Amino acid sequence: MNSLSALLKKYNLQPRKSLGQNFLVDPVHLAKIVAVAELTPADTVLEIGPGPGVLTRLLAEKASQVIAVELDPHMVNLLHNEYGHLKNLTVVEADILQTDLDRLLSSIKHDPQPPTPNPQPPTYKVVANLPYYITSAVIRHLLESSPRPERVVVTVQKEVAQRMVAKPGQMSLLAVSVQFYGRPSLAHHIPAGAFYPAPKVDSAVVRIDTFTQPPVAVTAADHFFRVVKAGFGQKRKQLKNALAAGLHRPMPEITAALVNANIDPTRRAETLSLEEWARLAEGL
Repeated sequence: MNSLSALLKKYNLQPRKSLGQNFLVDPVHLAKIVAVAELTPADTVLEIGPGPGVLTRLLAEKASQVIAVELDPHMVNLLHNEYGHLKNLTVVEADILQTDLDRLLSSIKHDPQPPTPNPQPPTYKVVANLPYYITSAVIRHLLESSPRPERVVVTVQKEVAQRMVAKPGQMSLLAVSVQFYGRPSLAHHIPAGAFYPAPKVDSAVVRIDTFTQPPVAVTAADHFFRVVKAGFGQKRKQLKNALAAGLHRPMPEITAALVNANIDPTRRAETLSLEEWARLAEGL
């Protein structure tokens, strides 16, 4: 904490609430995040929101290269000045939600080998302490991008972490979205006091190991999620009502599709499993 305070003071900086800047300063928890990521010397790591680079330095010690995407220009200046000597670190000033990940990864190559005729999509892992206010949007952006990261290790609000790993009965649109693309697990708990400034809630580290193929058979992912979003659009209503309203389709058609998928039309969205959503989407 003292070293971070001195670093911020050196650049006349304060954490910006508008950017959700709560910096993890406890070395024990920082080391745990790196351990959960299981980095190898061959890995490329994308870090989102590195801030003053406390985690960045640890990632650079373990990985082949680190791409740190930071929105705050003042933090970008700090990162360049403090860590510019690290040959395997590239700092990019950008909004991650507006960043084409394929283009970003393809533009940063430290591989001296000549290009191959049929290059494979770059593989990479994501490790980040995400600002709370953009957590869901960033997770969705990462999992829906091509190429998809092979592993995502993120520190998020504890409640959001619990939603990601939820089981049928407590499912949400976020849970379905994450579990469609990968296997999430709660890896570590971080108390609010481990951050500067301390947020009002505790955090948790979630690890998502992504799938090469979805765990359920669907014809089109966009149609699958259109059905899921409609189901959760009015989650306090019975599924038949929420789907009819969200998809703008006749109630008899919706009811028939639910029955054919072996789903009680009076159930609610949070009770459905991924497999049930897939059957329903195919039926519709």
